[in-house]
Amino acid sequence: MPSMTSSSMIAISSSHHGSKTLRSCQGFVRRRSSNLRRTQTSASSSSSSVNASSTTTAPSDNLIMARSVSQGVAAVILGGGAGTRLYPLTKQRAKPAVPIGGAYRLIDIPMSNCINSGISKIYILTQFNSTSLNRHLARTYNFQGSIGSSGFVEVLAATQTPGAGGKEWFQGTADAVRQYVWLFEDVKNKSVEDVVILSGDHLYRMDYMQFVQAHRNADADITVSALPMDDSRATDFGLMKIDDSGRIIDFAEKPTGDELKAMQVDTTVLGLTAEEAKAMPYIASMGIYVFKKTALVELLKDKMPDSNDFGGEIIPTAAESGYKVQCYLFNDYWEDIGTIKSFFEANLALAQQPPRFEFYDAENPIYTSPRFLPPAKITQCKMSQSIVSHGVDMSDCIVENSIIGLRSRIGKGADIRDTMVIGADYYESEEDRAQLLASGGVPVGIGEGSTIRNCIVDKNARIGKNCVLVNKEGIEEANMEDQGFYIRSGIVTVLRNAVIADGTVL
Repeated sequence: MPSMTSSSMIAISSSHHGSKTLRSCQGFVRRRSSNLRRTQTSASSSSSSVNASSTTTAPSDNLIMARSVSQGVAAVILGGGAGTRLYPLTKQRAKPAVPIGGAYRLIDIPMSNCINSGISKIYILTQFNSTSLNRHLARTYNFQGSIGSSGFVEVLAATQTPGAGGKEWFQGTADAVRQYVWLFEDVKNKSVEDVVILSGDHLYRMDYMQFVQAHRNADADITVSALPMDDSRATDFGLMKIDDSGRIIDFAEKPTGDELKAMQVDTTVLGLTAEEAKAMPYIASMGIYVFKKTALVELLKDKMPDSNDFGGEIIPTAAESGYKVQCYLFNDYWEDIGTIKSFFEANLALAQQPPRFEFYDAENPIYTSPRFLPPAKITQCKMSQSIVSHGVDMSDCIVENSIIGLRSRIGKGADIRDTMVIGADYYESEEDRAQLLASGGVPVGIGEGSTIRNCIVDKNARIGKNCVLVNKEGIEEANMEDQGFYIRSGIVTVLRNAVIADGTVL
């Protein structure tokens, strides 16, 4: 069985509690079969009679059909670059390894979506600070013996390869896949027809097989997943223009003014109502793609061997060159959490009621590493709109609109609001904590009487007693690493393993 677990947490002011049962991969495939039938019944009218008959197929036939379809798909999850926009959270970890939601890591999102979609051939490309990411993947997604002989999860580390400038690392998203594109020509992947390209730093829940099915129904070479977008956010994204069939005919990177207006499209073509289409007349790329395997290999190896980026080079040029590039509308929650501000806001939004994204989903859970920690211990605390994870010990404190992560220790009288406490990798014994306090040291966690506002407290941070971390001067940007802090977009990050002395005021 896989060594993954669907994590359980306490969610204050939430109707969802308790842990979810890990289903076997056979269960994944059986549900995938059900999803496949739903997709087929919504196909085009020209084939509706065939699709309707497929809904009455015997369960055993459906299981074989689902396995056959999913075995023809492989996923590539891109580990991303150096993660400078998420610094200092990426100082010692890759972007996909950054913790989220109190118990998860960003990589758990695309991995869980793959599993819930029935995709069992998964590659993860890593390059920067990948040690903790590789460790998490090895502990969590050990599929040996559980998803059949054709399924696998493989981590592909960046290597230096000969290039025009000598030995080179990955030069971009497309170049990362190019350096391992030979894998898709290997006999192990002879049954693969389509390749899903995913990012490791997005928050969303998606059935990739519906995406693949739409790609196949359109007989597209490339399909780009896109979000409907209104005027207020359109300038922050790469936009696309489509014809009446949903084929992409133009691209624009973060356009403004007249260029922005020129990118308006009729989004009813993609399934929006007339009212929704009027409010959201743009479509923005999510950075998620399906390629025909033959088109992917041809473009990366032969047609565009010097192009390094999918969104900015490969896909626009492919569309101009006659490849059929189709749009697939995803009209649901999606967030690119590649900056400190977006990461912070997305985390705190998880604790709101109702949340825009919900980790609690019995049908499509988000999996993470099994940790075997005790339940949270909460004594005489005042809490609201917060998530408290496993192994937390809190006493006589106030917590509002916050995420309290694994193994966190919150002292008496602490006041924590609008804050993400990532937690700790280990426990300190009561004896060790007492000795530290007696010697003037600071134990892991947040000390008694401390006030924390609008902060991210990274792992294993030690915040002393009666500290006030509220950014009282309203500083927007500051590198204070020598003091244990980093401020970006007005959000204070207490660095991993930092020691903040008793009585510190910021």
